[in-house]
Amino acid sequence: MKKNVWLKIGSLLVLSLVVLSACAPVAPAEEAAPAEEEAMEEAPAEEEVMEEKLAVGIVLPTKDEPRWIQDESRFREALDAAGYDVEILFSQGDSAVELTNVQSLISKGVQVLIICPQDGTAAAAAADQAAAAGVSVVSYDRLIRETDAVDYYVTFDSIAVGAQQAQYLVDNVTGTGNPLYLYAGAASDNNAFIFFEGAWGVLQPKIADGTFVIKNSSEAVALQDKAELTREEQSQIIGQITTNWDFDDAKSLAEANLTATTAADKGEVFILAPNDGTARAIADAFGVDPDVTNFYVTGQDAEKASVQYIIDGKQSMTVWKDVRTLVSDAIAAAVTLLEGGEPEASGSYNNGAADIPAIQSAVVTVDKDNVKETLIDGGYYEASEFTGLE
Repeated sequence: MKKNVWLKIGSLLVLSLVVLSACAPVAPAEEAAPAEEEAMEEAPAEEEVMEEKLAVGIVLPTKDEPRWIQDESRFREALDAAGYDVEILFSQGDSAVELTNVQSLISKGVQVLIICPQDGTAAAAAADQAAAAGVSVVSYDRLIRETDAVDYYVTFDSIAVGAQQAQYLVDNVTGTGNPLYLYAGAASDNNAFIFFEGAWGVLQPKIADGTFVIKNSSEAVALQDKAELTREEQSQIIGQITTNWDFDDAKSLAEANLTATTAADKGEVFILAPNDGTARAIADAFGVDPDVTNFYVTGQDAEKASVQYIIDGKQSMTVWKDVRTLVSDAIAAAVTLLEGGEPEASGSYNNGAADIPAIQSAVVTVDKDNVKETLIDGGYYEASEFTGLE
């Protein structure tokens, strides 16, 4: 698609030169030199302007998590191969830096902005400025909230992520009174709410019937008979169990939870962890507690370190979101927008201000039984990157 656009532009430029040459009078030889010198002086300025114009600008939340470094590489490789100019910036967990990054890309003439917000609500200001400048805005992986300036949301089926995490715990539990520990992502990230909503929908019936007993959230206990929670009710729970997507925060919270409970609240435990980084941190805390005899802990993203944890029996599962597919979907949406088209949506998410058309990718549960078949045989990782793989 991109090649056709450049062929058309090239053809129009050639045609314009031919027409101008045919219409222009022939100058005497002595007058040609000054005209050529003037053209040569003006050409660099024109080239400089062209070089400043970006096709696609991408803003990612941090360089401190392997997931976003992987995304950066895949975005750059794919867009470079397709012939599009791209600049990728990181916000490093700071919404003010995120806004500055977006403003920088706007000043360089970016046509499509792909942004994964650090804080979904705070990012509305950046989206508004981009839209006001005529830039198409694609919210990537995390939803920008409280603005109608978002054109598309490229995401995985986030409800399914939480539901599959919870279903794994349900599938492995027997009897009643099983200790359940709940953890969530950052309260500033809309995805944390969507993941939790998906998980709660599966876990709540098993909490209500006594299969699970919540051990680390008084807010969740108070709401355990409600099948559907309002955002405010979710916020009350997440406020107690947030990891902020931070390894250290996750481990500290898990250690505090274990210290606050008795041996009777341990034994074989079931842990809803929101992603792979926090899952490893939480697993490390539960793994050294002498009163924890066995634990099941969830994750997501299929990070390499967590795949090794799964192989070693330290993490139970991960929800694999094939980032290659998500990056591909985001690039396809950007290219379609660049060419004046409308990407095909498969659903929508309300961001508090509008229903944003969503392009959704499927997710897959991975555990020790299918890790080789799914991630190794499928070409996502090489077998040589792991030890103990059967």
